Amino acid sequence: MALNSRQVQTQAQQQVQTLSPQQILAVKLLELPTVEFEERIHAELLDNPALEEGKEQTSEDDAHEDLDFNDENESDESEYNQDLSLGDYRTEDDIPDYKLQENNRSKDEKAEDIPFSDSISFYETLKEQLDMQELTPEERQLGEYLIGSLDDDGLLRKDLESLADELAIYQGISTTTEQLEKVLTIIQDFDPAGIGARNLQECLLLQIKRKEDSPLKQVEYDIIEKCCDEFKKKNKEKIIQKLGIDEDTYNAAIAELTKLNPRPGSSLGETIGKNLQQIIPDFIVETEDDGNIRLSLNNRNIPELRLNREFTEMLDEHTRNRANQSKESKDALLFLKQKVDAAQGFINAVKQRQQTLLNTMQAIIDLQRPFFQEGDEALLRPMILKDVAERSGLDISTVSRVSNSKYVQTNFGIYSLKFFFNDGYTTENGEELSVREIKRILKECVNNENKEKPYTDDELAEILKAKGYPIARRTVAKYRLQLNIPVARLRR
Repeated sequence: MALNSRQVQTQAQQQVQTLSPQQILAVKLLELPTVEFEERIHAELLDNPALEEGKEQTSEDDAHEDLDFNDENESDESEYNQDLSLGDYRTEDDIPDYKLQENNRSKDEKAEDIPFSDSISFYETLKEQLDMQELTPEERQLGEYLIGSLDDDGLLRKDLESLADELAIYQGISTTTEQLEKVLTIIQDFDPAGIGARNLQECLLLQIKRKEDSPLKQVEYDIIEKCCDEFKKKNKEKIIQKLGIDEDTYNAAIAELTKLNPRPGSSLGETIGKNLQQIIPDFIVETEDDGNIRLSLNNRNIPELRLNREFTEMLDEHTRNRANQSKESKDALLFLKQKVDAAQGFINAVKQRQQTLLNTMQAIIDLQRPFFQEGDEALLRPMILKDVAERSGLDISTVSRVSNSKYVQTNFGIYSLKFFFNDGYTTENGEELSVREIKRILKECVNNENKEKPYTDDELAEILKAKGYPIARRTVAKYRLQLNIPVARLRR
């Protein structure tokens, strides 16, 4: 039978990248800071009876346990402590450096926790508001990911297409930009007004929409919607001419617009109040007098994990008797196998997380060694995610997840890992300069200028050039905006 032209079938090859459940688990654990990681482990211990606290036992350990079960003298206790520290390593030569470094601490010594002032995060507050919405499980997942993707000021600067790709690759969730847009619209109704906006214009418009209807409200909306560029530049004449309004109406609208908050996330932090919270560092970096640097994970509250022996023995017994099993026995075998596999997968993911964290932090130390030895911010060299990825042998997305919410305790204080990342600027003769250093000098120039005659961007470029930072005027303008420094005429 001949096929209709509309029924012609075609074949096409398409490459799709998917992550296994084990990979997804490893990614999720990697993102967690120390405190949340500890909570996640305890939750898994409660949920999976095949998992328990303790050092993994080998057959050699079992033999020693049978022989010395009733012997409780001090030498046996010493051997036990040695086995506990060696773990799965046969000799001390096989132990990674970080294991030896951690064990160099005395038994009762604890790494000092340094109080670190930080504003209360608005993420949990937004999640509470999300929980109050009537959403499908899929929409709730999208909502949590969108909230986690907001910047500290409450704006969403990643485009929805990129977020859809991230969800597919890292979370195994297939979605569309339309579905993300729908959930984002819900989040944009949360308090404070302006949360979830994708740019300053949308942020201000969201806040204006919450106001009571009035003629002045419409003028405010028109200024932001139709004259946003002129509003940013405070170009009064163009706005009045473009909208056909009088000066009094303009002044009244501007007075209201200046009350809006361009950083709603920061506003929420201020509303709740700033607390002196104790940040628990994920890493401990100790610099000795001779300049040697020791790295360890802050794992003192993280229990070791192993498979429950009773579960593994029951699984072995059911497996051996598989031939003549009843339906109930087969169901029991399936249950045992699922729990043991899940427990072993979790243990492997925890080990992978620890090693990935150490590899990433060690690469940061290697790249920023002068800072860790001296503690001088001026010694920080230009460094981006790609630099750390290349040195550690990890993927850029992995490095990004490690550095996103982790802290390191050093001899000079506690720092977010994001602190060590900064762009670089290369001069004509090939010298690489730190953008952080250039911004510091730029801010000093503005602070010390004559406020009656502030420097223009051209003049700032000349001053920086004289100080050994030959950057273009447009680059000066870019850095000035990033430092929230207004143009010269607004600094008078």
